[in-house]
Amino acid sequence: MAQTTLPLVPLRRNDLPVDTVDLARFMLGKYLVHDLPEGRVSGRIVETGAYPVGDSTNHGYPGRRAYNGSMFVEHGHAYVRLTYGIYCVINVVSERAGTGAAVLIRALEPVEGIAWMQARRPRAKPRDLARGPGRLALALGIDLACDGADLCTGRGLWLGARGNAPVPFAVTTRIGIARETHRLLRFYVPGSPFVSGPRKLLPANAPPST
Repeated sequence: MAQTTLPLVPLRRNDLPVDTVDLARFMLGKYLVHDLPEGRVSGRIVETGAYPVGDSTNHGYPGRRAYNGSMFVEHGHAYVRLTYGIYCVINVVSERAGTGAAVLIRALEPVEGIAWMQARRPRAKPRDLARGPGRLALALGIDLACDGADLCTGRGLWLGARGNAPVPFAVTTRIGIARETHRLLRFYVPGSPFVSGPRKLLPANAPPST
């Protein structure tokens, strides 16, 4: 599990890059936290997917609609949506208000509240508790009521960091989409066993970047 010796500090809005691809890289190594009535659950972000302006797989691509309105608020808010009509997934709004784009949080390394995660996903192996966007939302108790939440308050559902040391990352193509599959917009922590998807889809010996 991730080292937790440094204090967990909430991220403020001015800490976040106002650019979708930059934010997808920046979020690696940061923490997604959900303070629930039963206690805190959290995980270290090890994989993200960028859905920038102009990308036809971006849910904001058609413009503002009833179902995607939270994508068009100020960056640093949550856009939670249903996928396949069953599973919730959480995205972080990534551009200035009025521009629809977001970063999908694809996988977490569980850190706090692991017993509560296991209660929500009782048949999952520890590695698989939050390995994939639908799994992590379920494990952390994230549902449609979280759509539009401000992730920069340090309360409820929020983003945090432990120190500011750079995190090595690698990049590959996105998965789970049918269009624009060639674009290198999926970022992950090399070597992390918590990264989602088949290992064969990750580049062999992907060079870490900073």
